[in-house]
Amino acid sequence: MKIENTNMKRFIALSDIISLLNMTSGFLSIIFSFNHEFNIAAILLIIAIMFDSADGWVARKINRQDELGFGKNIDSLSDIVSFGVAPAIFLYSCINTTPGIFQIIVTIVCLLIVVCGVLRLTRYNVIAGKINTNDFIGFPIPGMSLMIGSFYLSGIFNPHIAILLSIIVSLLMISNIKYPKFDNMALIGISCILIIILILPIDMILFNINIPAILLLFFCLYYLIINLIKK
Repeated sequence: MKIENTNMKRFIALSDIISLLNMTSGFLSIIFSFNHEFNIAAILLIIAIMFDSADGWVARKINRQDELGFGKNIDSLSDIVSFGVAPAIFLYSCINTTPGIFQIIVTIVCLLIVVCGVLRLTRYNVIAGKINTNDFIGFPIPGMSLMIGSFYLSGIFNPHIAILLSIIVSLLMISNIKYPKFDNMALIGISCILIIILILPIDMILFNINIPAILLLFFCLYYLIINLIKK
């Protein structure tokens, strides 16, 4: 490859810009976590999922040609920021403001999230197109941000349960369990509406429980558990 062919405009496409918006959301979530603005940080974790869902769709719509794998790599690198590092930082910052939790345990769990996220994405890139399945192998990594973000926003957040859920999800990400890709349009539509309600300043609170957030959490837990039962 010639040097003149390495100009960035030869690589980047509209779908890659959306992947960068995914990464930007994750990065901003980290900043807000550092500043203990946890509601905003949790919402940004969920916004990142929307951008991650959109980049592949846009790539297909524009018939993006990606022989060198630039799009795949930028997507994975963005995902590790938004769905690996960002939820780990969120959990560490959030729980370490809560008395009674040993800092060393939280640190190890947060490191586990990042390590399993890196392993999950690396394996995905290696096996993509080389195995005979349309399913995800292992729990999809955006589920970590959805789980942590919706749990915090739900109003029933508990640091002990959050640690346990993070361990379970991290290990499932690197498992060989098949998770079907999302093709239930009704459920996808409902989830999008719930996320939009969370993002907008619309209060849907009942008995101190955030209804959209708790429903997103239940959807995520259902997806996680039902495939374990099938296994």
